[in-house]
Amino acid sequence: MFQKLRTIIYHVTDLDKAKQWYTQITGIQPYFDEPFYVGFDINGYELGLDPSGEGTIGGNQSVAYWAVENISAVVEKLAAAGGNIVTGVHNVGGNIEVAVVNDPFGNAIGLIEGA
Repeated sequence: MFQKLRTIIYHVTDLDKAKQWYTQITGIQPYFDEPFYVGFDINGYELGLDPSGEGTIGGNQSVAYWAVENISAVVEKLAAAGGNIVTGVHNVGGNIEVAVVNDPFGNAIGLIEGA
């Protein structure tokens, strides 16, 4: 059934601002850049920005988690860039720590270290 996380698409109201924000925080330029969609290749996984709100309903029912090496530093970087910390860094067992930060457009970015 499920094989692996391949793509996460964040719906945004200002595509240019979102493209700049994600380029700043990832240090990666989009590989696909059109008025209807911007795509970043993050180590073989796609982070997509979609300016269309069609079919979306606001809410935070699900969170995709990006693996990171230094979760505290990443949370600080996202917050300094205008992100809103939803849940700070906390241990969920063993050496696994997680956090969630909303981007300036209301999308939840899950972070996980030690998995």
